[in-house]
Amino acid sequence: MDKFVIRGGNPLVGTVRISGAKNSALPCIAAAILTEDDIVLENIPLVRDMDTERRLLESMGAAVQRPEANAQHLMTISCRSLSDPVARYEIVKTMRASSLVLGPLVARTGMARVAMPGGCAIGGRPIDLHLKGLEKMGAAITQEHGYIEARAERLRGAHIVFDKITVTGTEDLLMAAVMAEGETLMENCAREPEVCDLAALLNAMGAKIEGAGTSTIRVHGVTSLHGAHYRINPDRIEAGTFLIAGAITGGDLIVANCDPAHLGAVIAKLQEAGARVDVLGGDSVRVRGGGKLQGADISTEEYPGFPTDMQAQYMALATQAEGVSLVTENIFENRFMHVQELVRMGANIKVDAKTATVRGPARLSSAAVMCSDLRASASLVLAALVAEGETVIDRVYHMDRGYEHIEQKLSSVGAQIQRLGNLFAPREQAAYMAD
Repeated sequence: MDKFVIRGGNPLVGTVRISGAKNSALPCIAAAILTEDDIVLENIPLVRDMDTERRLLESMGAAVQRPEANAQHLMTISCRSLSDPVARYEIVKTMRASSLVLGPLVARTGMARVAMPGGCAIGGRPIDLHLKGLEKMGAAITQEHGYIEARAERLRGAHIVFDKITVTGTEDLLMAAVMAEGETLMENCAREPEVCDLAALLNAMGAKIEGAGTSTIRVHGVTSLHGAHYRINPDRIEAGTFLIAGAITGGDLIVANCDPAHLGAVIAKLQEAGARVDVLGGDSVRVRGGGKLQGADISTEEYPGFPTDMQAQYMALATQAEGVSLVTENIFENRFMHVQELVRMGANIKVDAKTATVRGPARLSSAAVMCSDLRASASLVLAALVAEGETVIDRVYHMDRGYEHIEQKLSSVGAQIQRLGNLFAPREQAAYMAD
């Protein structure tokens, strides 16, 4: 498996451009299932999860153009033929978001057979809320041999109140509802920008959705959808990661091609911690470090609160701040797996239940560390950028799931980072895919 070798100590200076949002692209690709016409998506990030989603749709009979083939990161998806509406375990097991095909498959073909996702390194992400919603819309649900099967001649509009806020549940049922008979009212919905991105694409395809971005979404069902050309929003988590990179290294970094409106909680917390953050025009944010960082507490919440996907990165920053920072994780029950690796580098962190107490500033030093999940990987990279000596980060395939060429972007603004391959990569990679 590939490794990153990072020598710390360089402030990041310059401009870095943010890629399209992985967590928007995944449901938007799944939405292509709903029409026989072509869907053209622009600004697709070149990350591993996009390739997994492409293989999933192709296994069902769709034709999908790889985004690497063009400069605009275009992906063209044709689901004219869906000969096999089954999401097989061999593909689903590598990406939890594969369950997003459940709703659109039932809406389009009347049947979906989707492998049940297994455990997740950062905690359980059950899809029971997806299934309860589909049953309310008239689908018959069965589970056997590790697969969920849903059948409905045509889904019916329903009143759905989510027991808890769920992003993928909101997205999955939104796609199911757009071609259901009658009106669907969804309450306690997720308000994330990624939900708004999906709703905007669906409306461009001919859907009638009102209220996306609020806790209440109303959908008026239509009989069919058509093709569309849509540009995916910038990735707010990648943008937040680079803002922290600029602050933690004491640099002067412009994060371009982002949406500052989606970064409110992260920008506010960076400013509270002592970084200078300025919004430049409509799509750029400048962060300047160099002064003393101060401890500041965070508590992860659903959007527009501080995102759980930025918790690990913020913890790396907190190790360099004066005083005590309390980091409370409210979304996932097992999202502190990066703590032990940061401690190996010299961080002073104690975990009690869902709160980590970080005391700083800590003198971080190089160590051999290992990635456990996507965002934990980013926290280790950030820590290595300020650690003394040369840090080796293993299992960076986790980072490749959601960050496009991050080592190249970091190198372009002054980081000393190199990707190294492993002589046993094919065998180890095969073992990982079989986990």
